[in-house]
Amino acid sequence: MKPRTREAPAAAGPARIDWYDVPRLYDIVFDVGTRAEADFLEACARRYGRSRGQRALEPACGSGRLVAELVRRGWTVRGFDRNAHMLAYARQRLARAGLVATVVRGDLADFRVPRRVDLAHCLVSTFKYLLDEQSARSHLECTAEALLPGGIYVLGLHLTTYRRTTDERERWVETRGGVTVTSDMRVGRPDRRTRLEPVVTRITEDAGGVRRHYESTWDFRTYSAAELRTLIAAVPALELVALHDFDHDLAQRSTWTDGRLDKIVVLRRR
Repeated sequence: MKPRTREAPAAAGPARIDWYDVPRLYDIVFDVGTRAEADFLEACARRYGRSRGQRALEPACGSGRLVAELVRRGWTVRGFDRNAHMLAYARQRLARAGLVATVVRGDLADFRVPRRVDLAHCLVSTFKYLLDEQSARSHLECTAEALLPGGIYVLGLHLTTYRRTTDERERWVETRGGVTVTSDMRVGRPDRRTRLEPVVTRITEDAGGVRRHYESTWDFRTYSAAELRTLIAAVPALELVALHDFDHDLAQRSTWTDGRLDKIVVLRRR
């Protein structure tokens, strides 16, 4: 499921790597939302969780930004990822901050934890890298097994509108330490038959007067509201307890029919 990458024209030096292999660029783009996301996760645990502990699991933990933030707040955290560059970056981040967490290599579709947790979370559509129903269901089953009874799983993803005829586009620009990163993502038309949609992300890095360009392509699995509800229903160990959106506002509940495609699904271990 690793994105296929080709180099875009660069002002200086080769750049034949995807941005998951350059964690500092990924981190600059997404770290800006870390505190708000951690606030939301803790609020969800208080409102919807029944196990009441402070053990957390992050499948696909990436650069470790949320791992570190939850550790700072007193949580015992375990994270896993498939990308060795991301794992190294996450471990370095923890070491620099004097924080302790378990960060290991793992597979979204097949994992076990040595000790069950109160909270698991996987945000920003990472779940959609699982490209078939079996893998997606296996992920939910593994997560359910990792949760204590009453523990919750907070899952965020962008739903699909199959009637869409144009590309969806998102753009982020963030600066840190004299480096500006621009991310332009384009999601192509979804295929209802294959349940896939093509994604292209173009990254521009501006640092010290030098500009570098990167381009990565991959497929996401598509989910309409009905398709996601069907998948959740296929895993009886988990019950749906709430829907929110990417505003990360616990006071604002979402519904399957409110027209908003960015959904955060809160599932609880029965």
